[in-house]
Amino acid sequence: MKFTNEKVRRQDRLMDETRAYELLKGAEYGYLSLQSEDGNGAYGIPVSFVWDKGNSIYLHCAPAGRKLACIDACPQVSFCVVGRTRVIPEQFTTAYESVVVKCTAHRSLHEAERMSALSLLLSKYAPEHRLKGIEYANRSFHRTEIIRLDMVEVSAKCKDLF
Repeated sequence: MKFTNEKVRRQDRLMDETRAYELLKGAEYGYLSLQSEDGNGAYGIPVSFVWDKGNSIYLHCAPAGRKLACIDACPQVSFCVVGRTRVIPEQFTTAYESVVVKCTAHRSLHEAERMSALSLLLSKYAPEHRLKGIEYANRSFHRTEIIRLDMVEVSAKCKDLF
């Protein structure tokens, strides 16, 4: 994985790498953008996720559906998280922060990796209910797919007027 802001058009709005990874760690949800399954367009969807603090982002979903069909057709995807935003009408602008990750998506993971990903998701979204969550994950494991996004390139920018 490579952090680079070389391709960001507005070089005056670059976010530093440390803040970018803080945002990736703490964001409540992200937007997964995929090529449509028929190759004629795009498909984007907001998703819950967890970053493993390494090179992977994990998502969970049903074991069948459009998201998976799109990944099967083209595993190169984009993932975006947005942090703080604030519209500033009197200046005709918006303060914002965002991270965009170029990824390769993988599915049909080994059971151990899938359960590990579910555990990471529980730690992020329901830390005070982890035990109950693990029990739930074990009961619903057969109807849960895990997608791993291998991070290829990360960029980030902001307009900091907070």
